[in-house]
Amino acid sequence: MRKLFNIVVLLLLLGGFWYGYGKDIQESGFKAGVRSFVSDVRSLINGPEVSNALDKLNTGVNYLIGELTETLDNASKEEQPETEQVKKPTLEAPAEASFSVRNIEIGDTKAAVEKLAGEAKRQTRNEYGVDWFAYHENYQNFFMVAYDTDDKVVGLYTNQDLISSKQGIKRGTPKEAVTEKLGDPVTKLLKGNVYYQIRSDGEYDMFEMDKSYVTIFYDKHEKNTVTSIQIIDAKLEKQKSAYFAEASPELKNGFEYQLFDLTNASRVNHDLSVLSWDKQVKVTAQDHSADMAVNHYFNHNNLEGESPFDRMKDDKITFRMAGENLAAGQNSSIFAHEGLMNSIGHRENKLQKDFESLGVGVAFEDNAKPYYTENYLTK
Repeated sequence: MRKLFNIVVLLLLLGGFWYGYGKDIQESGFKAGVRSFVSDVRSLINGPEVSNALDKLNTGVNYLIGELTETLDNASKEEQPETEQVKKPTLEAPAEASFSVRNIEIGDTKAAVEKLAGEAKRQTRNEYGVDWFAYHENYQNFFMVAYDTDDKVVGLYTNQDLISSKQGIKRGTPKEAVTEKLGDPVTKLLKGNVYYQIRSDGEYDMFEMDKSYVTIFYDKHEKNTVTSIQIIDAKLEKQKSAYFAEASPELKNGFEYQLFDLTNASRVNHDLSVLSWDKQVKVTAQDHSADMAVNHYFNHNNLEGESPFDRMKDDKITFRMAGENLAAGQNSSIFAHEGLMNSIGHRENKLQKDFESLGVGVAFEDNAKPYYTENYLTK
């Protein structure tokens, strides 16, 4: 890469020289052109004509840079393959439950799911002590399924247009229509011997129905319409005895990759490119989450005053663009992601069209409270 850079610089210098003095060379010969160049250099040294000499050189270099940039941009556009659009499945009204995701309901079998969607692209631990299986085709038609020990569906989630309901609720339905059709949402959950108040700030509503807990998330930046849904079997929800799940390496890894997948699924919703996983900046993100968890603070700047960009540079990461999202206290990757999408600055990072890669790091406080760090890069 450095060799190529040196060649480009040399070409720019030669091009600038030719643009500034080529006419003299063509009209009077090479020696005359050189003499003109030397004269300008002498003017530069002597001072009175400094600006004229620099302007002449600068004009030539800038002209060539513009030509080269346009050529490279056009070549890049020609070489970049278009994302192949995957056909959306035909959605049907649920057969038994009030809601289904990709025509799948709680209680369906894993075999039935994979007959519809093929094998899962990823399997990661979630806060309920079971795994999310992520199904998608390059993040199109994205949804996640959790199974019990009998391979029966006990959890569903999607943030794409795969929601069906008997009440006509789907992605894009206004929040007012949801509460009008489903009634009052749940305001508290019993975990062990403790009731936890649900304070969503209007970002979601939870409903108890069909022996399940249905959480409907809204997008504040899309006129408070339905953006995604999570359905958890009531028995599975009640087995979770505390607000925060017990911390473990498997759960940490699960939250990290789930946030990565959820971000890409959201980008696809907005016709944006899919990000690649960046192992190097993932370490930077992980270190910051761990530092916040151990030292009990929440800030983009660490206790030494270093910004995210300082930390990346300390880790020998070079970039043209970078961004960071932070979240803390959400009890799952899904709630963290949905919260970030409803925060305008964090949303802009998730949907920044020029970002190319993402690394996510998660760490837990002693009380199992999670800290999430997302680092975005364009190199």
